[in-house]
Amino acid sequence: MGKVKPLPLSIKDLSFQYNSRTTPAIKHISFDVNPGEVLLIAGSSGCGKTTLMRCINGLIPNAYHGEITGDIELFGKSVFDMEMSEISQEVGTVLQDPERQILGTYVLNDVAFGLESLGMPTEKILPRVDQALEKMGILYLRDRETFGTSGGEKQKIALAGVLAMQPRILLLDEPLASLDPASATEALQIFRQLADEGLSVMIVEHRVEDVLAINPERVIYMDEGEITYDGDRQDMMEVVDYTRIKLPAEVVLRRAKNEPPPEFQPFLKPQEEDSELLVEFEGVHFQYDEDLPFVLHDIKFKINKGDIIAILGHNGSGKTTMVKHALGLLKPSQGHVYLEGNDTRDITVATAAKSVGYVFQSPTQMLFAPTVGDELAFGPKNLGFSKPEIQESVKWAIETVHLEEELDTPPLALSFGQQKRISIASVLSMRSRLLMMDEPTAGQDYWNYRAFMDAILQMPGFDSIVFITHDLDLALIYANRIMILYDGQIVEDGSPPEVLRDKDQLIKYRILPTSLLKINQQYLPKTGSFYRAETLAHRIG
Repeated sequence: MGKVKPLPLSIKDLSFQYNSRTTPAIKHISFDVNPGEVLLIAGSSGCGKTTLMRCINGLIPNAYHGEITGDIELFGKSVFDMEMSEISQEVGTVLQDPERQILGTYVLNDVAFGLESLGMPTEKILPRVDQALEKMGILYLRDRETFGTSGGEKQKIALAGVLAMQPRILLLDEPLASLDPASATEALQIFRQLADEGLSVMIVEHRVEDVLAINPERVIYMDEGEITYDGDRQDMMEVVDYTRIKLPAEVVLRRAKNEPPPEFQPFLKPQEEDSELLVEFEGVHFQYDEDLPFVLHDIKFKINKGDIIAILGHNGSGKTTMVKHALGLLKPSQGHVYLEGNDTRDITVATAAKSVGYVFQSPTQMLFAPTVGDELAFGPKNLGFSKPEIQESVKWAIETVHLEEELDTPPLALSFGQQKRISIASVLSMRSRLLMMDEPTAGQDYWNYRAFMDAILQMPGFDSIVFITHDLDLALIYANRIMILYDGQIVEDGSPPEVLRDKDQLIKYRILPTSLLKINQQYLPKTGSFYRAETLAHRIG
């Protein structure tokens, strides 16, 4: 008999507790991963998924310190006997926040970085870089500066950098968080193809329904640092808590019929046409540099009191660029933007911040204070709030994002999903009239994103809310108005049923209809509006 080949990955009774914490992040984790297998790891934020990834790729104990027990074997060898450089040649990791993984000034340099660090000659590096960029569909970005790329493009660049290393195990920590629906589907097809070619692919992801579409061989569900389910995808949909992770709408519809309906009544109501005008874009064109093409073309729209606007669009369509104009972070190359009647060219960003609260796409661009409490108090303090007002605002903001226990924690010590919630809370505490959020649910589990969106929309305080999202379901559940950007132009603007009615048009704009949209459209003549699956289950009887 031939010698039995060792498994790509074998985890044996693994536990880990960070030095900064009083309880273990993961407890008694054991499982094996086979070659050619797609393994989906799901679970609520803070359940230990990212910690598990850090143990596998050597970041624990090399970069994050604490008490570790058990063992992890890569192809039969303990990771604790391996150098980081040795592990990185076997295990490729894509992080949640692409900003943390982009090191090169130009895309070519960034994707080549790992190969260069291994001392590979240039004539071998360049073909591998081009091959990886082509696989991700971004060969056209090869000679661009990484700084000027969108969040979604950065995610694809980070993926290309890992694929260029040709690892045998791929660890993907929220790889879809910054991608538009079409790009996410394309990325997932690549992961499936890599697994079919023999790679072991582990995907940590909150967008569970999307990953289920590529038929992962196994699903692991984690809760409070432990594995509570390890099996096939079909049984998982009947076992796990559908209020914690987002399952296909038809599954939730069936399971939610026997549960009490969720209570949700947004505070903001759509206003009449003549309601108070907060922001107006008037023929806005924008280019980052005179030598570069225009990013925005003839943008015209108004934001009125009562509007809850979701902005959809493909990666690089100009969503973030457009929203930054409302705060005066960017000034139009042509045209005008008016904030409460004032041209943004004539007001400072500090003045604009009294009216508009803006949550950046990447939390690391916002967080700086020594503790979460200081972070949340910073904005109100600068706006001249009294001490009792500051305390009240901080309390409301931290409770809205469900992180009360982290007030004394340094923000940058938290997970990406928790940092995202803190960045949102830091803007909530300022009580601005208009709340603008860029990808508010990136890195959030289903329960948390529903909880804080519900809290924001059900509380008085904001006159209007605008959010950029790739999550079509978030838009159809919470928005009373949806705008679609395509190649720097507004191509749709209206109510969710109006804007989302044409499937072929949506696909052209790189927006893919979800199971929740399809089921809502099916019952729209009866319900008259769009609802989350848990509510719809009780509306249709």
